[in-house]
Amino acid sequence: QVQLVESGGGLVQAGGSLRLSCATSGRTFSTYGMGWFRQAPGKEREFVASISWSGGSTSYADSVKGRFTISRDNAKSAVYLQMNSLKPEDTAVYYCARRSTPLRLSGSSREGEYDYWGQGTQVAVSS
Repeated sequence: QVQLVESGGGLVQAGGSLRLSCATSGRTFSTYGMGWFRQAPGKEREFVASISWSGGSTSYADSVKGRFTISRDNAKSAVYLQMNSLKPEDTAVYYCARRSTPLRLSGSSREGEYDYWGQGTQVAVSS
């Protein structure tokens, strides 16, 4: 059974930074792409960033491009989301998720292509 546990959320002022971490269980972490999604109050969950199994391909939502960076450490079975220049509209619960198909060369923004999800970590950005 695969488990994903997010951490690193919190309250930060606009313009500040946070680094989210997602620790995973399971021996095959390094063969799966990973993604970060977020859900703001009253809104649908939306794609934030994804990374391929090798780390060689990343993709971002337009709203976070240039401010957020996704990375992974396969030795630690972890994926990270560095968030800089945070804005109040970044306030949301952030979820990490694992691709359902291994060894895909690129990331994905489609929720349906992820099968395991964490419980989420809250990020609040004050103005």
